[in-house]
Formats: sequence, structure tokens, C-alpha cells
Amino acid sequence: MTDVKEKILELKKERDAAILAHYYVPGEVQEIADQVGDSYYLSVIASQIKEKVILFCGVSFMAESVKIMNPDKTVLMPDTGAECPMVRMVSADDIKKVRDRYKDLAVVCYINSTSEVKAHSDVCVTSSNALKVVRSMPEKNIFFIPDENLGRYVASETPGKNFIFNDGFCSVHADIKREDVVKLKAEHPSAKVAAHPECREEIRDLSDYVGSTSGIIDYVEKSCSEEFIVCTERGIFHKLAKRAAGKKLYSPALCTLCTSMKKNTTENLLNALMYPGHEITVDKQLALKAVRPLQKMLRLAQSE
Repeated sequence: MTDVKEKILELKKERDAAILAHYYVPGEVQEIADQVGDSYYLSVIASQIKEKVILFCGVSFMAESVKIMNPDKTVLMPDTGAECPMVRMVSADDIKKVRDRYKDLAVVCYINSTSEVKAHSDVCVTSSNALKVVRSMPEKNIFFIPDENLGRYVASETPGKNFIFNDGFCSVHADIKREDVVKLKAEHPSAKVAAHPECREEIRDLSDYVGSTSGIIDYVEKSCSEEFIVCTERGIFHKLAKRAAGKKLYSPALCTLCTSMKKNTTENLLNALMYPGHEITVDKQLALKAVRPLQKMLRLAQSE
């Protein structure tokens, strides 16, 4: 590992590269990254990158978004086959059908989506900023895509809007079962439950806190409680071990692992800097359309 890390750092300097990593990738990759965060934080950082090369450790929709916002930079991925299944759960045709049915409609697109879907949307959101962005939209009707669970959470916090939902989900979060959380609560009655809004409603209803990955980290760190049932991908435990050292963390299921995120290994990271075949490209005309909802997200999310 030491030799691999040293070689990565050497090549990173040679290629004028910055390494960005999501909280869900393996801990050894987070350790070598220049910036680690959730989708929203990484979106902001990507728009400010000075280096010529961005090596993005996550899944493909994230790297595509980085390329869209940085068309003149080289964007690499350790494994270009690391894809989020959710992005295939909605299409541009689905958007067209809903637009034909509803007037006064805003298509609000979770960043977990393809570039084509983004290009047909009005604004993008992440789990960190979805509430703020949707509340700022003047339209009465909201078509929230592709994640239904996140959409229903936003709808529950946004009275006065009419939501149209899409049948999409994150398998990692959707597979967290109520009975597993209840069992852990019985075993650890003092534990607080923190859940990602991609979880099903029955999990959110059991939770003391519902929020984005970064929000969960902040909640666990600042809470007076010493025990937590964490309902999200287990990669978050790496950061929590540092930010909330000494606190006890429980996962409701062994299945809370995203296999695509785990394709981001240090060996693949090194290969991306050494060999061709790791570059992310997006059609220029498509990128010009897809960048608009991303830019709108950043503008609305950062506004007072």
C-alpha cells in the first residue's frame, strides 16, 4: 500500500491532478484524496478546481457531472464501470410524458441521474440541498426523479406542492429493513437512529435524524449520545471514526455496501493515472444542456 500511495502522489503531481472522493469509497482511497465529501460538497469543489486533471473516486454519474461543469479539464475514474443502478430508473421519455400531462411543472432531478436526464430537467438537487431548492421553485407541480424515497421525504417537508413521483430507488438504502432497525433499538435502547432520506419511509419514521451523508456525520459528531444506528452506506464509518471517535456505531444490515463504490481501489486509482481507458467524456451539445440544471442547483443552494 505504501508503494502504491507514493506512486499515486508522484503521478498526481506530474499530471497536475486533484483527487476527489465520495464518503462511500473504501477508507484507503478517502485517505489519499485531496477532498472527501457528499455529492453536494463535491459538486461545489468540482466547480472550483484549479488542477488540469480531476481524478474522481465515486460512480459514473458523479464523474460525468464533474466533466459537464469542467469541460476543458481531463476527468478520470478509477473504474469507469462503477455505475449507480438508480440512474437507469428514469428516462427523457418519462420526463416528456409528465410534461405533456402537467402545466406549471418543474422537473427536479436528483444528481443521481444520467447526463441526458439532467439535460431535460429544470434543476438538479442532492440530498443536502433538495429541500432548499424545491422550496425556492415557484412551480406548483414537482416531478421528482429518479429516487422516490428522497422525493417523498422532500414532499413531506414541503406542503403546498403537488409531487409526481418516479419509481426509482437506491438498492442499498431501500434494502434496510424496519425489523433490523427495531432489533438494534431493542439491543441498544440509548442509541439514536440517523437515516439517509433515500431510506424507505418506515425507516425514516423510526429515526431521530434524517439527512444527507454529510448531515449524518455532523449529527453524530455533535450529538451528546454515545451510540448510533446509522442507516446509510457503511463507507461513512471511516469518516465517523475520526469525527466521532469513541462513539459506538451500528449498521442495521451487512448489505449496506455499495459494490460500485467499492470498485474505487488504490490499485485502480493508480491505473487511472498511468494508463488510458479511464477518461470520462460527455457529448459537448449534451453537456451544454445538462450544465444548466447543475448551475441552477448551485445558485439556489448557495443563496440566502
